Amino acid sequence: MFQLPRKFFIILISAYQRTLSPDHGWLKRFFPYGFCKFEPSCSQYMKERIHKDGVIVGLAKGCWQILRCNPWSKGNRLQ
Repeated sequence: MFQLPRKFFIILISAYQRTLSPDHGWLKRFFPYGFCKFEPSCSQYMKERIHKDGVIVGLAKGCWQILRCNPWSKGNRLQ
């Protein structure tokens, strides 16, 4: 019963990654070194959190990471 919303959001994020994501989809050819300053990317992190912690906690943690993704944040990618 609780697996259905989890699978729905994981499929939705996977569709985003394959189509619109500059780090995972076809747009990656324009950003060969990656676009996201976090490793793993925000969408991958949210997908992992939803799989591990459930929909509500996973979405909250993923949204928090997206909110931290701004020009003034250093992120966690090694340069």
